[in-house]
Amino acid sequence: MVKLYKNFNINKNHKQSIILIGNFDGVHLGHQKLFNLAQSYKKKYNLKIGVINFDPMPKMFFNRFLTNFRLSSIDQKLILLNNQGVDFVITKKFDKIFSKTKSVNFIKTILSQKLNARFIFVSNNFRFGNKREGDVNLLIQNEKRFNFKVVKPKPLLLKRKIVSSSLIRSYLEKGFLKEANKLLNRNWSIEGIVQKGRKIGKKIGFPTCNIDIGDYVLAKPGVYAVKVLRKNNAKYIKGIANLGYRPTFNQKKILLEVHLFNFSGNLYNKYLSVEFLKFIRKEKKFKNVNQLKKQIKNDLSIAKKTK
Repeated sequence: MVKLYKNFNINKNHKQSIILIGNFDGVHLGHQKLFNLAQSYKKKYNLKIGVINFDPMPKMFFNRFLTNFRLSSIDQKLILLNNQGVDFVITKKFDKIFSKTKSVNFIKTILSQKLNARFIFVSNNFRFGNKREGDVNLLIQNEKRFNFKVVKPKPLLLKRKIVSSSLIRSYLEKGFLKEANKLLNRNWSIEGIVQKGRKIGKKIGFPTCNIDIGDYVLAKPGVYAVKVLRKNNAKYIKGIANLGYRPTFNQKKILLEVHLFNFSGNLYNKYLSVEFLKFIRKEKKFKNVNQLKKQIKNDLSIAKKTK
């Protein structure tokens, strides 16, 4: 498993490595292309691959109102990066003090002295340092001084659109799940612990697992076909989920409610991974519970047929 650091004091065998800097939220096709290139450098120069990212993401830190933004949690990201052949990850806490780091000091103290980086992979629009003063050109200007080489691959284009975390968030928010999953190269998923709720679903004949979505991006509120994986269990369980505010019951907090097919048991406080397979319909308010139950039966028939 990938080695995780919470600061820049890394082991000796991880110094003089290939360093990739970025959020890598979702580890989508564009990121995967970047890691494939890094793998070729790893083989050619016999080096380790390391990633620098920040928690919270700088955009979330500077915008306190940006509460739902992530495509993947920290734990999910580590697994995804491990699958890309990354040797170590530095997840640095992004706070007020670190945000004021001068760009020249980031290069000299962190990239050179602490990491002794050999190659630095960044996107062409990469900015860093206090007030985003540093850019790719500044890194290139310091290549010879600090003995590293900057690599800035071209972004991945699909249908004339740059594959990005922002584009995927946009797709999810619009309910374009199929398009989002294609760019992620997997099913988008939310992970969380099952909480006790008001048992509304159970009262109307459709018991659900309630999961707080935390700071995950808010996909289009509605009904989805899903499949669920329990921690330390390799078998998926198919189901149906409602992501939203449950307007029929006048709820104001966003919640993910999952009803599992052919399952009985207590899942309270269990850790679940919910993969989104298909967007069935948007959320709506029903006049009464009977109308809602009738709609749920239609939704269930669609979800059960979804592969």
